[in-house]
Amino acid sequence: MAKDLKNVKCFLLDMDGTFYLGENILPGSLDFIEAVKASGRDFLFLTNNSSHNADYYVKRLERMGLAVGAEKILTSGQATAIKLNQLYPGKRAFLLGNSYLFDELTEGGVIIDQEDPEIVVIGYDTTLDYAKMTAVCDWVRAGLPYIATHPDFNCPTETGFAPDIGAIIAFIEASTERRPDLIVGKPHAGIVEAVLARTGLTNDQLAMVGDRLYTDIETGLRNGMTSILVLSGETTPEMAAASETKPHMTFGYLADMIPLL
Repeated sequence: MAKDLKNVKCFLLDMDGTFYLGENILPGSLDFIEAVKASGRDFLFLTNNSSHNADYYVKRLERMGLAVGAEKILTSGQATAIKLNQLYPGKRAFLLGNSYLFDELTEGGVIIDQEDPEIVVIGYDTTLDYAKMTAVCDWVRAGLPYIATHPDFNCPTETGFAPDIGAIIAFIEASTERRPDLIVGKPHAGIVEAVLARTGLTNDQLAMVGDRLYTDIETGLRNGMTSILVLSGETTPEMAAASETKPHMTFGYLADMIPLL
């Protein structure tokens, strides 16, 4: 599935496992950004992690030596707010999420109501406890429309992986026999629609770069983008070889792409 980068005008960059791992920037990431800019191309950080908002990521990247504005970051939380306003305008949402996602959704015009909701929204909740899980299962079991910000099973860390929203979805399904009616984040259409609106580009002018086959790589393959795997996070060479999901290009780190820019 070889493909070159000549038509790519913007690189959509996953963050955890691609640009950095936990609080540690991955080797060559800053060099890659400089090379992208020097080539006349652009970049947009595209993250499924809804446990933080864009302002958080701006500060996190600054600590790692990269100064960008919030316009360079698109989260699944932001994309979810856009989608909720399209599909359920003015509807009150029960939120399973932390304060960052609460802020991102409310800033996006979504009404949060934990007592009398009309829809259920779940994110990667790093403040999860049993009371929250019981409450969300009650509302899902009651039949309310049920939306998830993204599907990732694990979040990469410096020491391994932390259970992500995919594990929460599995918990809810085991209790309620329901899966989300809509998932917004990679590889689903909601976040791609937000990318196209943000960049003003067409699908074939975009390259999706990330470390996960079932989210990042599938996003590119399903949506007519150049799909680029980096082996700096979740996916190992063995996993890539065994998977039916085949990226157009594979590199160890972002910096390994620099000679092709």
